[in-house]
Amino acid sequence: MQFPEADFGTGLPIDSIGPGFFRVAGEVLRGPILIHGGGVATWGGLDDIAPFADLKKAVDLVIIGTGATAAPLPPALKRELAVAGLMFDAMGTAVAARSYNHILAEGRRIAAALMPLPEVGV
Repeated sequence: MQFPEADFGTGLPIDSIGPGFFRVAGEVLRGPILIHGGGVATWGGLDDIAPFADLKKAVDLVIIGTGATAAPLPPALKRELAVAGLMFDAMGTAVAARSYNHILAEGRRIAAALMPLPEVGV
């Protein structure tokens, strides 16, 4: 799935997503990712709460992509986001990636923590 071009300023857009991967600013990344403030890194997935503690001063909203469909977040992740004072919204990854790009194009401070779509035949 490819996304239309927009003006993202200095932010990193999500160019496309597919089974098991994301293309961010032309770079292909496999597995879960965390993207914010002009940087992108691999992420340990929904049980990896550590990266969120440092995001409070960097972003206003965290969008969490839970995979092929929307799914409840683990209680520990919800607690960590609340303790960090972060607003968040969870949804399926395809919707999360589109939402991230849209909000980024508005010039807002946003992060996305995204689980990849399932790989075909795996």
